Amino acid sequence: MKKNAGDKIIVENASWSFGKKVPKKFDNHIKKSIPLYSEAHDLALNLSDFFLKENSKCYDLGCSTGTLIKKISERHDKKIKFFGVDSVNEMIAQAKILNKKNKKKTSNKINFKVQNINNMKIEKNDLTMSFFTIQFIKPSVRQNLVNKIYKSLNWGGCFLFFEKIRANDARFQDIFNNTYNEFKIKNNFTAEEIIQKTRSLKGVMEPFSDKGNLGILKRAGFEDIIPIFQWLCFKGYMCIK
Repeated sequence: MKKNAGDKIIVENASWSFGKKVPKKFDNHIKKSIPLYSEAHDLALNLSDFFLKENSKCYDLGCSTGTLIKKISERHDKKIKFFGVDSVNEMIAQAKILNKKNKKKTSNKINFKVQNINNMKIEKNDLTMSFFTIQFIKPSVRQNLVNKIYKSLNWGGCFLFFEKIRANDARFQDIFNNTYNEFKIKNNFTAEEIIQKTRSLKGVMEPFSDKGNLGILKRAGFEDIIPIFQWLCFKGYMCIK
């Protein structure tokens, strides 16, 4: 059973789902769940300047409510094709609603698609983003997806890859877990809510370690990789083809 309390999303006795009523609460909830989430978006906005040019294509894989790609489309006056992709119908429906509320008018239209990113064709592009999405992809097919992302990029194109990570050993993992729980408690999550969320994500979210993420990136073909963001168990990479 799932219930909503203010802008918090609480799951009881069930696996985590991004559907139903979650999209309407998602943006406020995620800011309280992922440290420096807004700052990570701001970083992507600034970095997009280095890769998006006239007639570029840009993808946001796992775009949820489309908040990030909406901001980027509003930032650029060039003719660019934007694609926001998510597998959840309700997320894309919410993204389309929010995108109509653009404060800044732009000729750049965002093409929102309900699609499984494992099966979709990604057109040649200059910027692909994945914010805390690939950690929900089955590990057995994760490498194939990153291979596809690499192949779809134009030479000099960029993959912005943000993920929750596991620590390299048990001691650091214990520190990560406890500190992250303190962050959530500070944001008014109760101990019961934290436990229920952890239970609901069993078998749904499978983060890799930093070494594991670097491994799949390098096997896909990326050689130029640099970490650009980290708050303990949340890390961002800039990967240039």
